Amino acid sequence: MITALTVVVALAILGWGFNRARPYGKVGILAWLQSVALMAPWLLFFGLFAVGIYLNLAGMLFLFLVSTGAYIFIGRQLRAAGQDALSKRAAILANPNPEPRADDPAQPEPTHRPALETVAEALQPPDVVPIPAEDLQAIKGIFGIDTFFVTETTPYQEGAIFQGNLRGEIEPTFTQLSKHLEERVGDRYRLFLIENPQGKPVVIVLPSRNEPQPSTLTQKLLAIILLVATIATSLETGGILLGFDFYGSPDRFREVLPTSLGLLAILGIHELGHWLMARRYQVRLSLPYFIPTWQIGSFGAITRFESFLPNRSALFDIAIAGPAAGGILSLAMLITGLSLSNPESLFKVPTQFFEGSILIGTLARVILGTAVQQPIVAIHPLVVLGWIGLIITAINTMPAGQLDGGRIVQAIYGRKTANRTTIATILVLAIASLVNPLALYWAVVIVVLQRNLERPSFNELTEPDDARAALGLLALFLMITILLPLTPSLAGRLGIGG
Repeated sequence: MITALTVVVALAILGWGFNRARPYGKVGILAWLQSVALMAPWLLFFGLFAVGIYLNLAGMLFLFLVSTGAYIFIGRQLRAAGQDALSKRAAILANPNPEPRADDPAQPEPTHRPALETVAEALQPPDVVPIPAEDLQAIKGIFGIDTFFVTETTPYQEGAIFQGNLRGEIEPTFTQLSKHLEERVGDRYRLFLIENPQGKPVVIVLPSRNEPQPSTLTQKLLAIILLVATIATSLETGGILLGFDFYGSPDRFREVLPTSLGLLAILGIHELGHWLMARRYQVRLSLPYFIPTWQIGSFGAITRFESFLPNRSALFDIAIAGPAAGGILSLAMLITGLSLSNPESLFKVPTQFFEGSILIGTLARVILGTAVQQPIVAIHPLVVLGWIGLIITAINTMPAGQLDGGRIVQAIYGRKTANRTTIATILVLAIASLVNPLALYWAVVIVVLQRNLERPSFNELTEPDDARAALGLLALFLMITILLPLTPSLAGRLGIGG
């Protein structure tokens, strides 16, 4: 009865949302359909449950895959419809009293307000106005035949889009245009040099007041709460590793403290790497929003950019600095722990423990030698800490959305490839969740929180150099070797398990 009532209430909410969305036309309906895509798997699951039909895990995963694909597809349609509405709004503002055409069936009745204006007001704040004519004229003056030859100018929100031909080298041209822009209009506008869908350079100029805003007090408080929760879960993780419930025996605080501090050190050095590199480029970062978990203390943190990035190289450097710092510390812990392991070590683990990762199993075979052929292997606590740290690093290096790995792919290969790898990562995680529920959890986290790519940088055309591309490939390769387990046959060939 409760399940059926839940379904009825959810359908009523969707019906109410549809009525609210109808006045906004296509954009409103698409936004409503996104909410339907997110709720549909749960509605179907509970609806079937109410009539006595039970879906297994594979069936639920299939529903989530379809829902995710529909959500992403509708989102793209929504953004396209929104931009089309904004362009039409700019045309209306540029010519507020067009002559009606008798042969135009789309011409609204004179006594009715055009529905397009209602849509536009829903898409942007009411104080959004076209770029002033004097500003537009001043901005046009920054271009020249030796830098960027403009062939078409289109008003865009409070700025403008300039299409044309790039005549000089990318970096010097961008620097010169930005300098000329500041000389003519001061600090009121920002210039972006990007690529259009046809692969041609485009200059976009937008007001500086549209820059990302700093975190609010509520967001900062949330970050602090999540940090405290992560400290709590790291203490519990230490207890789990030692075989007891810490919160059931808080007097054993001293026993779990070293493990907790080790986990927090890995998380802290990861975020410090991001912060130091961002400071080098004068880019503001939000406080990290840690994701606590009982199993390994934390899955890492979500960090947002609070200012625009100068170029894709800056995006790459800031993104890789965290995994590099946390990964190096974790790897050092792992190798040190393996080197210190002996028959008297604290932890006793089965040999299958080393089959959970290609990289860690291989390192264990190299350092411990024939010891990994025994049924039980004694290891130093640093081995466990290093392994957990590498898992946290690898999870955050997956090539999806605003994860560090997604930012790395976006910086090296561009937005189109980053979109594809994000979808591919979500699909792989959904399939992997058939054997590991943690994978499904991360697929949901990416879809809900981290799916979107980063904003374009000021200079989106200049690609990172080959050294950065090589480092990015190395990071992605190590991520795969950490997360993929050894097959029994490969473990046997490596001499693991006898």
